[in-house]
Amino acid sequence: MVFHTFNRTFADDMKKILKVHSVNDYTRYIGAPVLHPLVSVIHYDELEHCRHSLNNYDVYGIFIGDETLEELTYGLTTYDLHRHALMCVAPGQIGGKADTGKEIQTKGWALLFDPDLLHGTDLERRMNTYTYFSYNTNEALLMSADQRQTIVNLLEAMHKELLDADGHTEHIIVAYLQLILEHIARYYARQLSLQTKSSNDLLTRFENLLNRYYAEGLQNKYGLPSVKYCAQELFLSPNYFGDLIRQMTDDTAGNIIRRFVMQKAQKMLISGTGIKGTAEQLGFEYPQHFTRMFKKYFGKSPSQYLNRK
Repeated sequence: MVFHTFNRTFADDMKKILKVHSVNDYTRYIGAPVLHPLVSVIHYDELEHCRHSLNNYDVYGIFIGDETLEELTYGLTTYDLHRHALMCVAPGQIGGKADTGKEIQTKGWALLFDPDLLHGTDLERRMNTYTYFSYNTNEALLMSADQRQTIVNLLEAMHKELLDADGHTEHIIVAYLQLILEHIARYYARQLSLQTKSSNDLLTRFENLLNRYYAEGLQNKYGLPSVKYCAQELFLSPNYFGDLIRQMTDDTAGNIIRRFVMQKAQKMLISGTGIKGTAEQLGFEYPQHFTRMFKKYFGKSPSQYLNRK
């Protein structure tokens, strides 16, 4: 199950990695019933034999924990996930705990689905809007009992449909899946809203980080500051950080970075720093890239701006 902690070195764990190329690679591993080649609904409570696994996913996964899981490791930091926590994974991600050879008892649900299930559907086109598939472990959705029951009801309906499959099943499964994803999006929006009210210093820390970036000359090593860099420095995933900033400002983190850089560029040009020097000192690889961004932001090129001044 994706929530469990890493208790060995990552290098040792990687030796026991389970490649989840299809949903049933994981389903068979934990001894759950195989019901469909592209989707699997698993109720951990009903499993007789289950073991940990460190998984490398080629499929999407949604996991609901019905236990309080302590000391969940992410990087060098530990977190506590409470009951009814929900975590999502996407193809290309790794999560879980290496198999120790011991059977375990765990509670909760898992839903795995293959990207091929969505091929040609409206849901396939909407998947990139569900940014929570790239959230970190410490950014799991902490659901209320009612929210958890809403998701579980839909999982139970999906499971029942898979047991009585016919020519309509895949369309019905995709419809249930979209309902689940929309509910998760709603619950995350509420969680983000609550967090922005209690974390209103995030914008200040974001601005201080950008000032420190240039004060320490990091642009000479990394170029322009990026959303990914800022998120990592603030101990957030890029998507979660971006969603928090959007919730707080109705703007993107990328736009805020560009605005910061362009306002800095404006001051440098006014103070007499040339166009090429300004571009170099801000971390642009080429002066023409700076010119394009400046013109897009101010409506005129740096030379036009200087001539007008």
